[in-house]
Amino acid sequence: MLDRNEKKLQTRRKLIEAALMLSAENGFAAISLREVSKEAGITPAGFYRHFHDMEELGLILIDEVGLGLRQLLREARRKQLDHKGSAVRASVETFIQYITDNANLFRVLQGERQGPSVAFRKALFAEINRFVEEIAEDLERGSKILKQPLIDTPLAAEAIVAVAFTVGGEALDIPKHRRKELTERLIKELKMILRGAVAPTKKPVKKKN
Repeated sequence: MLDRNEKKLQTRRKLIEAALMLSAENGFAAISLREVSKEAGITPAGFYRHFHDMEELGLILIDEVGLGLRQLLREARRKQLDHKGSAVRASVETFIQYITDNANLFRVLQGERQGPSVAFRKALFAEINRFVEEIAEDLERGSKILKQPLIDTPLAAEAIVAVAFTVGGEALDIPKHRRKELTERLIKELKMILRGAVAPTKKPVKKKN
């Protein structure tokens, strides 16, 4: 038997899962409190025992989507590094596949950046900053292993995330046969950013005789 707190957590989880599922089908902006409650198997009045409104639920949803994508990318990079493969290719292929499988969930991360809700915009920018921080840590780690210092690691990470999310937005609506082309383009663009971010090597000063 579940106690009261466990039941409450279980119902809260059902609401989040319902919102995720409905967002995957229609996009978060198109779903209502009544629809989410019905899908979770509770009354609309019961919804308010867990969230103040749909905006609060949306903020939780953004966190879940961002966390899930970051975990996938982290695992992809780790596997490729273990097998001495290309972390850029693995990350891009995982990223594009995620968008393909979860188009409307990715729209949650994309669509509200210019939306009317200040809370949503702040949450989305915070989520994007988490991506930037993780990429910056990876770049710093990689530059030490390769002994290739970068000019400005945070700026390089910011450029990578900006380009990835822009191209990711394109991936939402392109036909299936063009995804491979888009994937290869993004890989090339990210590698160009990385090459441009490497600090120039200092030439040894020749001693005058």
